[in-house]
Amino acid sequence: MRTSIRTAGAVTLAAALLATACSSTETEPGASRTTPVDLGNIKLVSYNGCDDMLAGLRAATAEQVGPWGLGGPQIMYAEARSDVATARGKSAAPEHSTTNVHEAGVDEPDLVKTDGNRVITVNRGVLRVVDAATRKVTGTLKLVDPEQAWAPADLLVSGDRALVLFSGGGIIPFGAMAKRPASPGPRYVLIDLSGEPKVMGSLTPNGSHVDARMIGSTVRLVVRSQPEINFPDAGPDASENERTRLNTDTVKKAPLEAWLPKFETTDAKGVTSTGSVKCDQVSHPTEYTGTSMLTVHSFDLSQGLAETTPISVAADGDTVYGTGSSLYVTSNPRWWWPRPIESPVIDDAPADTATAQAPQVEPTPTEPTVTATPAPAPVPTDTSVTVTPSPSPTDAPVTVTPSPTGATSTSEPAPEPAKTPVDPPEETEVHRFDIGAPGAPRYVASGKVPGRLLNQYSLSEHEGHLRVATTSTSGQDSSSAVYVLKADTLNKVGEVGGLGAGERIYSVRFIGPVGYVVTFKQVDPLYTLDLRDPAAPRKTGELKITGYSAYLHPAGDGRLIGLGQEASEKGRTLGTQVSLFDVGDPANPRRLSQLFQKDSGSEAEWDPHAFLYWAKTGTAVLPLNTWNGTEQTNGAALVLKIDESAVTKVGTIVHAKPKPAGNARFAPYDPGIRRSIVIGDSLWTVSDLGLKVNAMNDLADQAWIPFEQTS
Repeated sequence: MRTSIRTAGAVTLAAALLATACSSTETEPGASRTTPVDLGNIKLVSYNGCDDMLAGLRAATAEQVGPWGLGGPQIMYAEARSDVATARGKSAAPEHSTTNVHEAGVDEPDLVKTDGNRVITVNRGVLRVVDAATRKVTGTLKLVDPEQAWAPADLLVSGDRALVLFSGGGIIPFGAMAKRPASPGPRYVLIDLSGEPKVMGSLTPNGSHVDARMIGSTVRLVVRSQPEINFPDAGPDASENERTRLNTDTVKKAPLEAWLPKFETTDAKGVTSTGSVKCDQVSHPTEYTGTSMLTVHSFDLSQGLAETTPISVAADGDTVYGTGSSLYVTSNPRWWWPRPIESPVIDDAPADTATAQAPQVEPTPTEPTVTATPAPAPVPTDTSVTVTPSPSPTDAPVTVTPSPTGATSTSEPAPEPAKTPVDPPEETEVHRFDIGAPGAPRYVASGKVPGRLLNQYSLSEHEGHLRVATTSTSGQDSSSAVYVLKADTLNKVGEVGGLGAGERIYSVRFIGPVGYVVTFKQVDPLYTLDLRDPAAPRKTGELKITGYSAYLHPAGDGRLIGLGQEASEKGRTLGTQVSLFDVGDPANPRRLSQLFQKDSGSEAEWDPHAFLYWAKTGTAVLPLNTWNGTEQTNGAALVLKIDESAVTKVGTIVHAKPKPAGNARFAPYDPGIRRSIVIGDSLWTVSDLGLKVNAMNDLADQAWIPFEQTS
């Protein structure tokens, strides 16, 4: 998930939904970290009709309303948060890389795509098509006004169709500023690439973008929405109880349309139509809050935006994971709740000062110590994390709400305390949809596990089972575990816990029947897991080193690449590191080589799409930013050679600095390299400024393709 900003109202909505939807799990006081947890029954069912749906949503939502409506005062919170396409034309496409995705054959949105014959990018609101042979821009299409060049956008491409995904709201189509208001939610634009690029239509749902996946030419868009209810202004003198009663009455009178997810479609001629999800296409868990809807839109890019019927669930979602036949959407109950599990590390020694020169590879630091530790004896269950579905009195404030007509024993009525959002259970709810057939997905099952996910790589479907890695916290204590669920029912069949006591998960990778989990606080244990028996998964090995890997990438033949940060023995990060691990012996994982870049960081640490690994030559490329204590230096791509035993530097690629901006109203250009791709024997890199082509063998410059600055 990308970093984003949300209001406290949206934050509280997600928490309220999950606190109710996950409330069926019970854990005995004093339960150990590895005590089996009842995952409960949260099977989704359809409403008996529109009247039943309205009554249920009104009642459930009314239970969540407070003096500020659905949520608290509007205070801003920051969310703390890589297959080959069909060849075009008659000429065979050169060998080329594709987006670094989690599952082969399941494409994910990104800012650049290639089919070997052409490179398609979306940058600063402009789509460009570049011919890979001539290295010339052959098509340009402005999608937003230059003043909205900040709008984040990604691409999905199938044949001669591209889908541009503007994930944020407020998007105004290029040239339409005087004709229509900004979109209320994300905007998805279908582009015809068969000639000069042109818009074929668009889809604009009300709500917020979660994520998307594409198999073949079929796209699944996942959107979350909230009920559109206008709460009355009770005036400045109204008490919070009066406000709550007015808001509750408003919810109980709200029409069904307030909850039904809405969307707008526009065709190639600009004709717009509106629609909403039909009530017979909405399901709900046994317990739900009515404060959020999760909608899956499905359509075939080759058929345009004549989409199939969207389906919705009265639930929330923030992480999407897809396979060839399944789409999983999960919700983390505390993704918005500021819960640090460790105190900030303050090193006694000041940070070393770097120079502002081009990035150079530093020698391996002297601080880290590398030890390989075989699997220890089984961890006693009394050292495991206590999973507490409901907060204890010491974890969160207790809400006491007297009856509106009640009175205290004194002569003067005591004001009733306002409802306070309660820290929800730390559980992750999982919904699975069957997407094996064309058209709308089919709901299969729901389940839940203790703790919270890191990202989609915490999920993996294998031979009829779903593996889920989470971290659970209780106060300042934390521990991680991997749960194995049956894919058809999402009932738990096994678990292995006690991973990284006092730490949290920084990266996960499942490769077939083996799992790798990295936790971190001051040192980085890399755990190897044997998942061959779903009912009895077990930890087989552990490697403790300083720093951590934020992303793990398979390199074949018992090798694993780790990308992250080196750190001192006190846990203070020092700069980017790339490690090569030997995991051929699950009981004795070893680090074979480490490349360390002092005072630096990489986008690939939090977005795997930014990492390129070309197995044919052992080439790895990642964006690299460096800093010297006062300023950050952008623009480099670090090119590495990774063989069976070592990680070595090949060189760096930089893009030219931009010209001074002539209009301060527009977002500045960033020379930082964001992505890299391979076409034939050439390495292409992408930034805001353009595309650069270098030879794979020696990084010699071959071409520079500038992006003309739009105005």
